[in-house]
This record gives sequence, C-alpha cells and structure tokens, in this order.
Amino acid sequence: MTTTRTVTRGAITAALATALSIGITSTAVAAPAGPDRAGASRTAAAQQPGDGWTGEGGLSLGPADNERVDDYIEDARRAERAISPQVRAAAWIAGAEVIGFENRLKSPDSLKRKVATSLKEHPGQSTEAALAALSDAVRYTLQWPDGQYTDGVATAARTISAWGNDSTKWSNTWGRAQGYKGLNTGWRAPRSGQLFEVQFHTPASKEAQEATHKLYEEQRLPGTGPERKKELQEQQNALFAAVPVPSGADRLTAPLPARVPAPLG
Repeated sequence: MTTTRTVTRGAITAALATALSIGITSTAVAAPAGPDRAGASRTAAAQQPGDGWTGEGGLSLGPADNERVDDYIEDARRAERAISPQVRAAAWIAGAEVIGFENRLKSPDSLKRKVATSLKEHPGQSTEAALAALSDAVRYTLQWPDGQYTDGVATAARTISAWGNDSTKWSNTWGRAQGYKGLNTGWRAPRSGQLFEVQFHTPASKEAQEATHKLYEEQRLPGTGPERKKELQEQQNALFAAVPVPSGADRLTAPLPARVPAPLG
C-alpha cells in the first residue's frame, strides 16, 4: 500500500537523494523508448542538417524554422535531466505511481507538427512565439488510487513547488459536468526556464483519457463536420461520466509560490 509522506525540508532532501541513488538521473539522460525514440529515428533518417520538415496534412517547416525547433528539442532534453529526478522524488514522497515515464519527452515529429500547426493557424506568428507556448515538450503522469488521490496530489504539487518550479497552469476539471476529468498542471523549471507538464490521474480517469484520445484527435481535425464533432463529444462525455470523482478532488488548487526569505542587513 502506498502512503503519502509529510512534506518537510528533510523529507524532500531524502527523496531527492533516494532518486539519485537508484539511478533516476542516468535513466533520464537516456533517450526515451517506444514511440518517441522511433519518431526521432524517422526524423533523423528522413532529414539532413539544413533541411526543412514536412508532415501530414500539408504541414511543413522551412530550414530555418526547422533548425530553431531542433535547437529547442535539444534544450528540452538537457532540461529534462534535472526535472525528472525532482518529479520522481515528488511522486515517491506523495505515494504516486509514475505512468509512462519512457514517454516523458514529446517526439520531434510531434513537436514540429504542433509548431507548424500553430504557424499555419496564426499567420505572422514567429517560430519563437510558437515554441514559447509549448508546455508539454517534457511531460509526466502521476497516478493514485481514488482514496489517496486528493492528499497525494496536494503533497506532490507542494513538493514540486518547493524546488522552485513555478506553477504556470492549473486546469482542474474534476468538477466539470461533462467532458474530460482530471488535473493537468504546468510548471517552469527555475534554472533552465523549461516548461513541463504534470498530469494527476486516478486509474479510471487515465483509462478514460486513453480511450477518448482518438476521438479527441478526430474531433479537432479541420475536416471533421459539425455533426460528427457533436457525436464524438457525446462519446467522450459518456466515457468520462463513468469516472468516479475522488473526494475533494474538485477543490484542489495550485500551491502558493515558495517564499524566499528577505536578505538580512
């Protein structure tokens, strides 16, 4: 049985030391397995330095924009090495299971598709502005059983904040009458400035998220008609309606920023 640990300076330090001692840092440095690694390999094989990027649906990036995204990807990979031990240590303190850690880095193709889509939908937008809006190039999912969820989330969020990560997004949809149920949060790492996402789920909400993913992707396609969009939303609503809401989950709020003592003298 997992238990939530008290968040004290000593507990945080011990958790981070434990994370480092069991090899979390070396795990984080390695390239992610699964779809993200495959996506990176396909990109590297298909493109040479100085090339642009071409994706599905007529999306593309010119050579200069493609290079800017590649630079961003390298920066995100370096930042992830410092972020991952903190998130995993916070999960340990809060008694959470880390889900899909191997997919913590979004694939290059997925990031380039997101940037190209933003540039297409917002004529005149700079690549730098599109990249600055990316919040999930580095992402994590923490999960608890229903009965441990609310206390666990509060503990994990306070711990992540205690390391100086600023809360940039707190989307709590547990109280929503219809649609997605869960808690999606965004953070900014203090040294690198890298944005990263942490989703907090129960087994049921995570299962519903995965079951509705393809429905959501079809719904947001430009070619999907109004009637089909309505049908897809109704299917998603039905799946999320079956997800139990943990007690107090709808009242969870972002942690207050850590207070830095004023200098003496």
